[in-house]
Amino acid sequence: MKQLAAGTINEFISVAGNAYYPGYLIRGGRKNLMIEAGLNLLGPLYCASVEEVLGSRDLLDYLFITHSHYDHLGAAHYLKRHIPGLVTGAHERVAPLLRKESVLAMMNRLSDIQRVLFQDIAGEEDLCIRPMEIDISLKEGDEIDLGGITCRVYEVPGHTRDSLAFFIPEIRALFSGEAAGVPQGEDADDLQVEFLASYDDYLSSLEKMIFLEPEILCLGHGWVFTGEDVSAYLRKSHAETFEYRKLIERYLDTTGGDIEKAVESITRKEYDEKGTIKQERNAYITNLSAQVRHIAGLNGR
Repeated sequence: MKQLAAGTINEFISVAGNAYYPGYLIRGGRKNLMIEAGLNLLGPLYCASVEEVLGSRDLLDYLFITHSHYDHLGAAHYLKRHIPGLVTGAHERVAPLLRKESVLAMMNRLSDIQRVLFQDIAGEEDLCIRPMEIDISLKEGDEIDLGGITCRVYEVPGHTRDSLAFFIPEIRALFSGEAAGVPQGEDADDLQVEFLASYDDYLSSLEKMIFLEPEILCLGHGWVFTGEDVSAYLRKSHAETFEYRKLIERYLDTTGGDIEKAVESITRKEYDEKGTIKQERNAYITNLSAQVRHIAGLNGR
């Protein structure tokens, strides 16, 4: 089964924010965890969701971040400011980025492009992503006891070098960020492959997640899969990654290896003409450029 990332998923998992920028709230017997901090402009909505699900924002103990992109950690500073006891966790590479003014300025620029879409939530409140410290550096093999359920940490590089996935073995729930790609189209039948840092690592990370045999898959954007659809989606993502590399290589061939022209051609055909990709256009082009450069480099161009 596949469903929008919204509302209550099961007795342990609920969704904060909106479907495209979900924050996953996991309720344990002693501790509560939120995975993903989404978009900064949705900070007030995340707080309101925490209040509604847990009864008080102060009952949220942990906030774990899957990777260092603005639309996955954007509201972390806001949540930390409004929940003083909140403990944040991410890969060790994330903390230095959140202290760099140039990185934060770029994140805020990308966020502000979407302000018109969320003005009713953001209002006039200061929601800028600001320098902050990460309390816990998370790594492969770490386990966090929430009381009755456990959050296990897996390193899944490929989308970014700092990508993490979180697995709750007691309910076989996997939170993959963008390490397993992003479904596209109204029915989530298309799939956007998301390797940016490393094609090979991305494939290896998908294989690692497939090996876990999850029964619930909570994606970084849009959708939650359950039952047999989890394995089907992960295997489709693995297969589509090979096909996507071939697509990029075809565009590079037709442009004589010109990376810029290949990016322009792919954007026009895959983004503009198809119109199924929900990602903001500038962010799409930024990510696509990294992918095309990476594949060109692998092919010695």
